[in-house]
Amino acid sequence: MAGVHLKNHLPIFMDFPTNLKYTKEHEWIRLEEGNLAFIGITNFAQEELGEIVYVEVDTEGEKLAKEDVFGTIEAVKTTSDLFMPVSGEVLEFNPALKEGEGDDPTLVNSDPYGKGWIIKIELSDPSELDELMSAEAYTALVS
Repeated sequence: MAGVHLKNHLPIFMDFPTNLKYTKEHEWIRLEEGNLAFIGITNFAQEELGEIVYVEVDTEGEKLAKEDVFGTIEAVKTTSDLFMPVSGEVLEFNPALKEGEGDDPTLVNSDPYGKGWIIKIELSDPSELDELMSAEAYTALVS
């Protein structure tokens, strides 16, 4: 069929940053200097949830174990728990998402790996990162 060009359409969920680690609950973690890390939800998760209307984190200053609930995320359709990918202390809840401060929970939709991060933590056991999924493994999980 001359003149017909098919575009290569990759599903959007195939685009997971390789510098992050992922959980089966659809959280990501990005290690920074030392034992500091940022945590958020994946692009796949935010697409499944739909428009995010509220993010609640009331665990600032608390030390939590891996898989403990650190907060909740509310979308138009549903509310979901947020789980710690690793053990650590919750140092900060993203002020851009906080009600009464930045109060823009839609950043989780528009920039889930950047401005839409949810918490900053200090890891208590960095070896737990080895138990998380790579971008390739997470892609396999959700495809």
